[in-house]
Amino acid sequence: MKAGAHVYYTSRWARVRWIALRRDGFACVKCGARGRLEVDHIESIRRAPERAYELHNLQSLCTSCHSIKTNDEMGRAPNLAQIAWKTAVAELARPIGERTKKCLRV
Repeated sequence: MKAGAHVYYTSRWARVRWIALRRDGFACVKCGARGRLEVDHIESIRRAPERAYELHNLQSLCTSCHSIKTNDEMGRAPNLAQIAWKTAVAELARPIGERTKKCLRV
């Protein structure tokens, strides 16, 4: 069973999660991405179960930023291909006048 299952499957979590997403403007607090977001515990439920529902311990992250944070916490090496892809997509999402003058090569 997933750590924190006793938290994630409650109506209280659904309400607190919604409040955190609304507070963060329905955008990733790390990169600003919108779309599919996950509400992350800054201090994990394993380390601080008493803070599971505290709003100041929650942040909205896109799946990519959440994966990077989780991998870092678990001591895994960063996925360089994923980081490069995310950077390229973010660059393409910017207006043409604001893009860097670098040539992106594959």
